[in-house]
Amino acid sequence: MSGTDQKTGFQGAGLGLRRALLGPLLDTSPGRIDFMEVAPENWIGLGGRLARQFQQLAERYPIALHGVSLNIGGTAPLDVDLVTAVAGFMGQYDCPVYSEHLTYCGDDGHLYDLLPIPFTEEAVHHVAERVRQVQDIVGQRIALENASYYAAPHQAMSEAEFINAVLAEADCDLLLDVNNVYVNSINHGYDASEFLRQLPLERARYIHIAGHYDEAEDLKVDTHGTDVIDPVWELLDEAYALCGALPTLLERDFNLPPMQELLLEIDRIRGCQQAAAARTNTRYA
Repeated sequence: MSGTDQKTGFQGAGLGLRRALLGPLLDTSPGRIDFMEVAPENWIGLGGRLARQFQQLAERYPIALHGVSLNIGGTAPLDVDLVTAVAGFMGQYDCPVYSEHLTYCGDDGHLYDLLPIPFTEEAVHHVAERVRQVQDIVGQRIALENASYYAAPHQAMSEAEFINAVLAEADCDLLLDVNNVYVNSINHGYDASEFLRQLPLERARYIHIAGHYDEAEDLKVDTHGTDVIDPVWELLDEAYALCGALPTLLERDFNLPPMQELLLEIDRIRGCQQAAAARTNTRYA
């Protein structure tokens, strides 16, 4: 089946859940969306109407978790209370996957941004140790997302080498963000297709796709506030050719259009997945 993660059962084309979408999503016909993704920090411990609406959606869709506060590359002690709460949330809603960003976002306090980690061997060991600690608590492998970044700290290895080294040492999965590959390729002057081929795609668990803001011809900002552009759709097709039509999530954080417009992008993801599956079937026929 196209877009299926055989390890978890969640499949197809998903949408990031934002509170402004709760009503429209509850009114959306079954089958238009295959799974949802939430930042667990925004929903753990929630009560009242929002909790009831979330429960209704969780009964309809698999809920993937994509955190924003783990600070996996930071030097402050790991927030064990947060990870323990995430583990409980995963069990409560039978969430198939927990992912985070390969960044840091705190230093004895939350910095409210996702900042790049130096690409060094020391950082590889530091991050991998923290990932293993998280995996011990949640009882399964987590996935790390290749992040967008705008200033490069010390680079003793390339971005792709760093990602490969962290995932291998931690023995964790990859959340492949195709838009981040495109954004970074423009901002840092590398070939997006070649970068894709350098990633450990055998570890890819699922995929993100999103829009971005054109600050300048050579500066793209990963905002999740616009429609996905054609070069990113084309890069998604390339990713499917390399690692199969994995479950793929549309991220849209603000400038939310009417639900029907979001569903058109969901349908386009499905079309890309079906085309990839057809090419695979033809190749092996």
